[in-house]
Amino acid sequence: MSETTVKTGHPKGLWVLFGTEMWERFNFYGMRAILTLFMVNSLLIKEADAAIIYGGFLALCYLTPLLGGFISDKYIGNRYSIMLGGTLMAIGQFLLFISASTFDSSIGSAKLFMWVALFIIIFGNGFFKPNISSMVGSLYPKQEKNKLDSAFTIFYMGINIGAFLGQFICPWVGDVKDAETGVRDIFAFKWGFLAASIAMVIGTITFFLLKNKYVVTPEGRPIGGLPKNNAADDYEEGETQTAQFSSKAIGIAFVLFTALFFVFRYILVGEFGFTSVEMGQLIKGIIYPFIYSAGISLAYLIMSSAETKIERQRIWVIYIVSFFIIFFWAAFEQAGSSLTFIADNQTDRNIFGWNMPPSMVQIFNGIFVVMMALPFSLLWDKLRANGKEPVSPLKQAIGLALIALSYFIIAHNVKDLGNSGLLAIKWLMLLYFIQTLGELCLSPIGLSLVGKLAPKRFASLLYGVFFISNAAGYALAGSLGAIIPATGDKFAKAEKIGVNLQDVLDKKVTLTPEQVALFEKEQLPLENTSFAGFEIHNLYEFFMVFVVLCGIAAIILALLSPRLKKMMNGIT
Repeated sequence: MSETTVKTGHPKGLWVLFGTEMWERFNFYGMRAILTLFMVNSLLIKEADAAIIYGGFLALCYLTPLLGGFISDKYIGNRYSIMLGGTLMAIGQFLLFISASTFDSSIGSAKLFMWVALFIIIFGNGFFKPNISSMVGSLYPKQEKNKLDSAFTIFYMGINIGAFLGQFICPWVGDVKDAETGVRDIFAFKWGFLAASIAMVIGTITFFLLKNKYVVTPEGRPIGGLPKNNAADDYEEGETQTAQFSSKAIGIAFVLFTALFFVFRYILVGEFGFTSVEMGQLIKGIIYPFIYSAGISLAYLIMSSAETKIERQRIWVIYIVSFFIIFFWAAFEQAGSSLTFIADNQTDRNIFGWNMPPSMVQIFNGIFVVMMALPFSLLWDKLRANGKEPVSPLKQAIGLALIALSYFIIAHNVKDLGNSGLLAIKWLMLLYFIQTLGELCLSPIGLSLVGKLAPKRFASLLYGVFFISNAAGYALAGSLGAIIPATGDKFAKAEKIGVNLQDVLDKKVTLTPEQVALFEKEQLPLENTSFAGFEIHNLYEFFMVFVVLCGIAAIILALLSPRLKKMMNGIT
């Protein structure tokens, strides 16, 4: 056994990348846990707008990996990209700390710091995310690619140990309520953002110190160096070693992108121009169309560079699977918006006498992934050994079915809550457990699938493409999160100002201008939300939207799996 191999059969470099990604996910998920509550409570942004901003931010975090992957593959390599990305994210988190430290003196300046911080984090994630995933795939020689499902499941455990730590520590220090009055300390959020910044510094330093010793091939060559220094042995026989895109293909892709941008803009906001200055509409009308059109136009660009029929079919599999993953992430990423608002406003969070902070409820996902990642890795290994392992697209269809099941169960448990009933926290725990099982069937398997199918010369770019499905899913998550109906706290606020909110939503009463002003001040809705022309009256109907979307996607992907298996040409 070589010096770069541990007893598990996985390279030591996997554990370096495991640790680096763990600290990065601490930073990202810790910030994510408290971000929307910070926007609503400290910066006084409306919940619906906070959900849109949250979705747009996450979407861009998973769109910029296209840029980071391209720059890495073409110019600076994985190593420099990871260190650059980690540094940018640490700076961005520190700027959020400054924002949360200054809002009481100048809310305008605090909002500016927040926008700059989110902008920097978006680009930092773009350099970090696709390149560390690509390096995991590069650790294994061609004859050991069958280990990638297991390797990425272990790597995914690192992601979720970090998520667990971040979702515990950042809310613990940043989402604080008075034990007697239940009043939130709106000045405490800064400590959560500071903890996230420190975690990213630790992750970047860890990678810098250990990369040269452990992140190497079995022969000792550095992985992820400058593209011009990559060895020919890293590529398939006869494969071009540098990504090449013709000027004609780039021009057509640009025209396609521009046309699709305005088509999606019209679909989402009903206009081609840019007349609205309202933040939620700007994000829906600019960022979301950009993401959707970029994914489609990039498909054409990459396909134009495919050199063989087999290569082209494998890339198509990545794209087809990525499309269905959109619906998974649209449902899964309600954790940071609508599910957090429900945990805050209409959930009994008492656990053995301790009232859990609402932003910490997401922690169950990280806990369950840490518990279940290794058993899942062993399960895939055992099924493979017995010749019974499901093909990767079928695993992902199972993941979609599981998330549909989780929302079906929660929908029926909120059906009779009414406006004042509280959801028992055990049902949110069950939801996160089932969603975790679905996540382990889908996300690490998807990362592994890209590693197995992507041509080496633009592997990082195709990881960026895969993350576009996350971006599109998060964009959809923001739109869906914004349709959450009024929860119990809204009815209580309306009652305090002498109005029955249900009568307002049912259009049984007409508010005076003074009452409308009070509603806007208290962030109370004036009408029911809607989705695809259907009015959403309660939480049951809201959750059933996700049941239908994910359930249909699961069935279609399962039916397509045999065909996709053939298109993978021997790779499973």
